[in-house]
Amino acid sequence: MTDITLPLPVALEQIREDFLALEQRDRLQLLLEFSNGLPDLPPRYSDHPDLLERVVECQSPVFLFVEVDAARTVHVFVTAPRESPTTRGFASILVQGLAGLDVDQVLAVPQDYPLEIGLTEAVSPLRIRGMMALLGRIQRQVRERAGAGGNA
Repeated sequence: MTDITLPLPVALEQIREDFLALEQRDRLQLLLEFSNGLPDLPPRYSDHPDLLERVVECQSPVFLFVEVDAARTVHVFVTAPRESPTTRGFASILVQGLAGLDVDQVLAVPQDYPLEIGLTEAVSPLRIRGMMALLGRIQRQVRERAGAGGNA
């Protein structure tokens, strides 16, 4: 493990800046907008929910699957109920923010990214914990599918 901190991927950096530029109440509105932007699962997963991993740390039923293609590009698929806009919004942030990144870029995203977007006063610590768990499970699946073992 090194002390070198890599910069955030551009999309996640922009999302963080967008949140931090807003007042607290407006951050929740932006999170709601993200929740509406969470893509539906493709049929290969919506027709086979047994392939998805549940994120048990989330209060809502959140499920995910990660693909790593031959070019080592990561594709994240997450489902969360529409009745859970906070969780769904953060899932959407990760799906959009990690889209098109390679394995190393995804694994370099700091585990505390959910703390960096300015929502700690707006959502409960339990929800923040769920957000961090979602990122952690994505990164674990990336390591497994990329054959990177325990190297994060």
